[in-house]
Amino acid sequence: MTQARGKPITLKELAAILDLSPGTVSRIVNGHAVAYRIAEETQERVLHAASLYGYSANSVARSLRQKRTYTIGVIVPEISEGYSTAVLGGIEDELLKDGFFYFVVSHRHRSDLLEGYPRMLLARSVEGIIAIDTHIEEELPVPLVSVSGHRRRDGVINIELDHEKAADLALSHLKCLGHRQIAFIKGQAFSSDTDQRWQAIVNASKKLDLTVNLQLVVQLESPEPGPGPGLEVTRKLLQSGFPFTAIFAFNDVTAIGAILALREAGLRVPKDVSVLGFDDVMAASTNDPPLTTVHQPLRSMGQTAASTLLKLIRSDIPHPRPTAITVLPKLIVRKSTGHPVPGKLTDQHPSNPK
Repeated sequence: MTQARGKPITLKELAAILDLSPGTVSRIVNGHAVAYRIAEETQERVLHAASLYGYSANSVARSLRQKRTYTIGVIVPEISEGYSTAVLGGIEDELLKDGFFYFVVSHRHRSDLLEGYPRMLLARSVEGIIAIDTHIEEELPVPLVSVSGHRRRDGVINIELDHEKAADLALSHLKCLGHRQIAFIKGQAFSSDTDQRWQAIVNASKKLDLTVNLQLVVQLESPEPGPGPGLEVTRKLLQSGFPFTAIFAFNDVTAIGAILALREAGLRVPKDVSVLGFDDVMAASTNDPPLTTVHQPLRSMGQTAASTLLKLIRSDIPHPRPTAITVLPKLIVRKSTGHPVPGKLTDQHPSNPK
């Protein structure tokens, strides 16, 4: 390896010299090698080459010369295991390939933070913003990409799931198993997915000739992460006295909370009640029982959001630009759903239809 001369080397050129992926090189030079368990030998080889070719110094000089920061902002409702972290993982995958950094802020649904964070990120000279499950009302001077935003606005590209397909997959599965008395747990009012997903469920129910009993519809209220809110509303379902053989939950952590409430009431999943989730987060496959769920390609949505934003920053997307990029769901069948059988819940209510 000889000393480099001429114009500054880019990250991609350095990766090509080392016969490594740009992502691997970026993780090492940006100090993330340990988190990704990259071998020490590879780290040393990359850092030696970066020093030899002056990559780090040239990268900084390029930023100053071009008045670029190579930084974007990401706004999320909260940082917890599940939806947001999966999307963030995809965003990071894509940004590392191009040597971009990112700031991430969580607003916890506080109006003051929702209003202040975009300006705070702009004050740090971000070149674009990705909003995850978050409505950004104001016009921004930088490109904006929304993940599950569902509000059409000029200049904003939404990365969103085909909820009609998702609802059809889920309810067709339950109907094929023989379920007709299905309880539904809607998302919180502040979630950008709630209204669209519920309308998709209503539409799919009509198509499949399934009745939505409003006595069996509850809505998450608490903004707290984790299974707690699902546990709370499932207790309300059980206390209502209306019989049901299945629950379709707004997301996987809610479904896990529902299972806890059912067990608390002495009911078995899926023998007494089937439970179906949404998202397919990591905990879904390791839960007891493993959760049947609608797989939302969250990491892929993050990758698409980041690659789209970078194209907007480079002006690589010609006009007229799309307002939405739609991704498709899949049904992942595990052990939390099964055929309904007469039991404690179906027999408890005198108005139970035969």
